[in-house]
Amino acid sequence: MLRVLLSQRMLAFHALVLVIVPSFVWLGFWQLDRWELRSASVNLQQDNLAADPVPVSELAAVGGDVAPDDRWRMVEASGTWDTEHEILLRNRDGSGGVGFHVLTPLVGEDGTAVLVNRGWIERGETALDAPDPPPAPTDTVDVSGRLHFSETEENSGLRNREDLPEGQLMMVDVGMIAEELPYPVHGGYVELTRQDPALDPAPEPVELREVDSGMSASYAVQWWVFAVVAVAGWVFLVRRELRDAREAEQAPEQERQPSKTASAAGDGTDG
Repeated sequence: MLRVLLSQRMLAFHALVLVIVPSFVWLGFWQLDRWELRSASVNLQQDNLAADPVPVSELAAVGGDVAPDDRWRMVEASGTWDTEHEILLRNRDGSGGVGFHVLTPLVGEDGTAVLVNRGWIERGETALDAPDPPPAPTDTVDVSGRLHFSETEENSGLRNREDLPEGQLMMVDVGMIAEELPYPVHGGYVELTRQDPALDPAPEPVELREVDSGMSASYAVQWWVFAVVAVAGWVFLVRRELRDAREAEQAPEQERQPSKTASAAGDGTDG
């Protein structure tokens, strides 16, 4: 038995099982952790969207950033649009495909501003065209929207480029944008959902991207099933190898027994 289990082929199979089974178990727990994180994000988004709106100054300090737990909170602000420092955000999705988001500072009575994503507009005929967004009203407006923290390469997967046309950016790097503005800027930015008085025509409101917990829980179960299958396969192969070895040992004995019978019959005939 030991000779069979410790053969070169079986040792290689033992080693393979010892590697893949713990790996499959670990991958299952990794996917479970991902599911828990995504579920927490789903709950955070739903809770923050359902919360009562608060002034943006309560959650976004000047020169700071928005806390991760405050993302998607509904906030309110009042002020006038500064379209002279308006920015177009490239490669943003809308109902007409890839276009621009219009990022406009809203300057309050206290002289501080918050960056507001007013919505999506279509791109021009070429990638270098800078379309004209619908003009913002010049009077004081009241706005509300979803609060977001500053975009970075790490949390957005985007990267600003130096070869872009003037007034265009790839991501909302609030700190970098604030350095070019003549007034203090609150951290984070707001996705506009309501403006009073309303603007018509207006950029298309940014669609809410609902967080999805995904299939991580199912993937976790699948990895653990793979681990069970690997163990079952190992047991099956071991039993088959032992059975084949026993049958190979019994075969010579069965071959010798007919020879003895035939020999005895031959001796009786000669007599």
